[in-house]
Amino acid sequence: MRRPERVAAVGLLCAAFSVAAAPGSDEPAYRYQAPIRVDQAGAFVQLPLPASAYGRSLSAGLADLRILDARGERVPFAMLAPRSAEAQSVEQQRAAVLYALPAKPAANGVWAAPVEVTVQGDRINVKRLAASTAGNAAAASGGWLFDLGERKKGDAPAQSLRVLWSGPAEFSAAFRFETSADLRTWRPGGSGQLLALASASSPLIQPSVVLPADAGRFVRLVWADAATAPVVTSAQVIASVQSSITVDPPTELVIASSAPPVSKLAADDSAARALHFDLGGVLPLEQVDLRLGPGTRVAPVRLQGRQHVDEAWRELGAGVFYRLERGAEISRSPPLALRASVRYLRVLPDVRAAALDANATQLVVRAALASLVFASQGTPPYALWAGAATAAPSALPITTLVPALDDERPRLGQATLGEWSEVSAVARAAAQQQQRAALRPWLLWSVLLAGVAGLAFMVWRLAR
Repeated sequence: MRRPERVAAVGLLCAAFSVAAAPGSDEPAYRYQAPIRVDQAGAFVQLPLPASAYGRSLSAGLADLRILDARGERVPFAMLAPRSAEAQSVEQQRAAVLYALPAKPAANGVWAAPVEVTVQGDRINVKRLAASTAGNAAAASGGWLFDLGERKKGDAPAQSLRVLWSGPAEFSAAFRFETSADLRTWRPGGSGQLLALASASSPLIQPSVVLPADAGRFVRLVWADAATAPVVTSAQVIASVQSSITVDPPTELVIASSAPPVSKLAADDSAARALHFDLGGVLPLEQVDLRLGPGTRVAPVRLQGRQHVDEAWRELGAGVFYRLERGAEISRSPPLALRASVRYLRVLPDVRAAALDANATQLVVRAALASLVFASQGTPPYALWAGAATAAPSALPITTLVPALDDERPRLGQATLGEWSEVSAVARAAAQQQQRAALRPWLLWSVLLAGVAGLAFMVWRLAR
């Protein structure tokens, strides 16, 4: 091969490789910005992130968010995740019925019951005997019979008995007690002490009788020495109910169905009957619900999700959503718990059920959206920037920005995010980059084909 022809061939190959490996800029360009309005000032300000912030972010975990002040200087901030639910114990009280026991029987004697019990089916009726209502019955009593009441369905079991008295001001009275469900069979419950001690600051009182887990309806309390016992006036049954309190409730979003997004993947057989929903961003979901159209409707469905349009759908769960009309009364299905981070949701009705009406069906999602906490430094007003896929994370650890977070929470200022705007220059550059990315394979093939054609021509010339 002659020298001019070798130089031309090398030039064509170098041009092909330069098109395929064009380097990108190392400095990230932020495409979107939104003003931050401080509604309540503070040394640290909390900014709840709307779903639109997730949609404008182009980095995983919102890594491309940053806050700038009016001079373009960075403002330190940290991500604040929603707090999980906290367990809370709620004390329930109800009054117990008291019956004074007769005088203490002789050694190994049996206590006479001051009540008459009749059983009707699964109900127990208790009637006070006439002898137990005498005025001196309590004074001569060796103890008390407490009726805790019939436990109803859903009631928490009794955990303790709180005894109230009218005097004396100071005492210490030991006791033992037994429990029974029918006043016939008694089981030992334990022993304890009621006491009241006067003090210059505040009196010391111990009024509780701790009950065993299997305590029955009746408690028979016997004084070790009736002379030291207080004058009992009433008693309360104490039950503790454990509940979960939501500290930071999830954000509720109502979304209408939309056309299926354009994807490189081939449409499957399920796409025709499915409803598609675009959440606007990759959101951390906690609950999903369907608002069905008017009338009685039952919709057994499967839920699928994905983060990008070119990903395959993955199964998220299944459930039955319904709306039942019974005259003026309307019953709706509860939300479906769903822990997933997705942007696109697809609802597939069961093939044995009717198709869903796209115009009358809405998706309700509850998402655990995060907040930003930033320091009130620099020159306000502030702005939130997003939309740089190659940006390095800018958020500090929350413990670094706010060392005493629990103490600072009540004093946090509050802010809201305004409307997003797009930086036109960055948007044009992104559009041009997409065009170049779309044309790059064609340019590469064109250069390669031209090179092959040139080499073929030179081979033909040499062959002649």
